Amino acid sequence: MHLRPRPGTSVALFHGLAHALVDEGLTDADFLRDRATGLDVLADYPPVRVAEITGVPAEDIRRAARLYGAAERPAVLYGLGVTEHLHGTDGVRTLANLPILRGAVGGTGRGFGISPLRGQNNVQGASDMGALPDLLPGYGRVTDPEARARAEAVWGRPVPEQPGMRIPDMFAAARESRLRALWIIGEDVCATDPDSRRVAEALDACALVVVSELFLGETARHADVVLPVASWLEKDGTFVNFDRRFQRVRQAVAPPGTARSDFEVVHAVAEALGADLGCSTPAAALAECGRVTPLFAGLSHERLDRESAVPWPCPAPDRPGESTLYVEEFATPDGRAHLSAAPYLPPGETPDQDYPLVLVTGRRWAHYNSGSMTRRGGNLLLDSAERLDLTAEDAARFGVRDGTAVTVESRYGQARLVARVGTEPAPGQVFCAFHFPDSGVNSLTSEHADTVTSCPEYKVTAVRLRPAAPEN
Repeated sequence: MHLRPRPGTSVALFHGLAHALVDEGLTDADFLRDRATGLDVLADYPPVRVAEITGVPAEDIRRAARLYGAAERPAVLYGLGVTEHLHGTDGVRTLANLPILRGAVGGTGRGFGISPLRGQNNVQGASDMGALPDLLPGYGRVTDPEARARAEAVWGRPVPEQPGMRIPDMFAAARESRLRALWIIGEDVCATDPDSRRVAEALDACALVVVSELFLGETARHADVVLPVASWLEKDGTFVNFDRRFQRVRQAVAPPGTARSDFEVVHAVAEALGADLGCSTPAAALAECGRVTPLFAGLSHERLDRESAVPWPCPAPDRPGESTLYVEEFATPDGRAHLSAAPYLPPGETPDQDYPLVLVTGRRWAHYNSGSMTRRGGNLLLDSAERLDLTAEDAARFGVRDGTAVTVESRYGQARLVARVGTEPAPGQVFCAFHFPDSGVNSLTSEHADTVTSCPEYKVTAVRLRPAAPEN
């Protein structure tokens, strides 16, 4: 089944599915009694109420709940778009209610839990290694004295007690001259981040911007220093996929010209600043992470060369990694799975008379992320320009014809795209990707971001359309 909620209403939809599971007796009573809590405060969203919020028919919600509730071993997999909302974290939490209600988590053998399909390779690995402003490797919080003490014992340096800044905070600080130096590694923020005009203003205001990149993208044009780096084919290390399996990456070809791996670049800059980071190889860095956190203590390049893939937690070299989490208890103070009662809250923007359409941005199959790689090869023969998908009714409403140029305006900026009239979008909604930075798509999106993670709200922007003026 395809349940198609209005953008920004996922929390209500997931509560509606949970309500139907409970109402129709499709839950695991033993699991809820022994290993979960919060059923009594689970938000009350009957399918009829949810239908009014989401636009999904109540009977479809009930039918989907029956399918999930009757499955022998149900699984929940969700894509990146679930999180790209003002209340994206609440969306994930309420989606996690479904496997909890079914007892399909925690090694019960009654299902496959919930798994995020990450947006890019090794996003999981970057998070695992502490590439977040409030976390250390292995998800120890910088506010946790015990986690800080472990890291300080290995690194021989104090760890700040307060979290650092998230990306939107960095840009705001740069515009206000509170952030004087910024090093961007492998991310074309001017192409992929929301309200790209304000992003460029932040980079231009920052006293020193260093960019490590494969190609000279839009962000590199705003840099003071560009460091050429190697691709994944040209370096050594590990990737971690969405189910926490460490896998080896081995250099297949030499980097071109003066390009170096990110690992070598970080070491070289540290050396120029008079610091010795130790960890002369990626293998040594992984071993160090194992000393910082017990989750990785049993992992090594040598072991991965023998066993191909090992999941974490892996606390010792002679023990297997844990492919299933929370077999005995959950990572909560009381060891129980907590059902979320997060209420449905509206998105950051809603259509109005001035901006009557909802723009959803995402990706297309022929290109990858900002397109900085895929626009440099044969993929352009498959998809050569950015398009705006819209219905025939909306096209007629705004005087737009299929295949012609259209100007899309939001409260934040405007973009020039080619209209593609079809049946894929819902009425009142338009869709485009962000693979072609010159189109200006991310100048349309707002600075609204998830209240917990600061993930931008890419999926809900109020816009209006008009035929584009001819280019000079």
